[in-house]
Amino acid sequence: MEEIIQFDKQLLLMVNGSDSVLLDYVVLTLTNAKTWIPLYLGLFYVVVMTHKPNWRDILLILAAAGLCVLLAGTIDDTIVKPQVARWRPTHDPQIGALVDVVNGYRGGNYGFFSAHAANTFSIALFFSLLMRHRLFVCFMVAWSLINCWTRLYLGVHYPGDITVGLLWGALVGYGVYRLYCRVTTPARYDMRHLWVPIGILCLSVLYAFISAAVIVYA
Repeated sequence: MEEIIQFDKQLLLMVNGSDSVLLDYVVLTLTNAKTWIPLYLGLFYVVVMTHKPNWRDILLILAAAGLCVLLAGTIDDTIVKPQVARWRPTHDPQIGALVDVVNGYRGGNYGFFSAHAANTFSIALFFSLLMRHRLFVCFMVAWSLINCWTRLYLGVHYPGDITVGLLWGALVGYGVYRLYCRVTTPARYDMRHLWVPIGILCLSVLYAFISAAVIVYA
């Protein structure tokens, strides 16, 4: 186990940070939950367009998404992290001084496991299983992995934290989807509607680069 922990730390130091100030600001934007609010609104748009005027089904999906966040991230932050009490890399007495910190951002004391990874992957998997279009699935998984990468870049999680977060998020997303299927029958989703969250996701990434360029080069 000690060898695994040391390998985890060395792997983090290999992928943490860069020499690019521009990329630093891109990552800070991408890791901010507020950046992805338009994406959530885009998913809500798809749900409404597919299920209107059946507000019961719309509310069921909103409740399922909320349950994903509750089980994946909230339980992690309130129960798992304080109980496991594994230092974030930025606070680790052994390697904290070696971690490349961006704009003084260090996160909370404990980092096992990653709530970013668990939250985003539970949402990505739930909506992927719900909407079942290959291109949409690829973009949702990519969105979750982008969030995971930002946490490694910023040095606030070890790869092991990310891996466990993804596994827990997958379990939660699949479990909530199966629960949803027990309550109601999933609808068929039109790919024309799914282009809205896909487009928003791409624009959000573009926004991260543009806003970073304005800060760095203005």
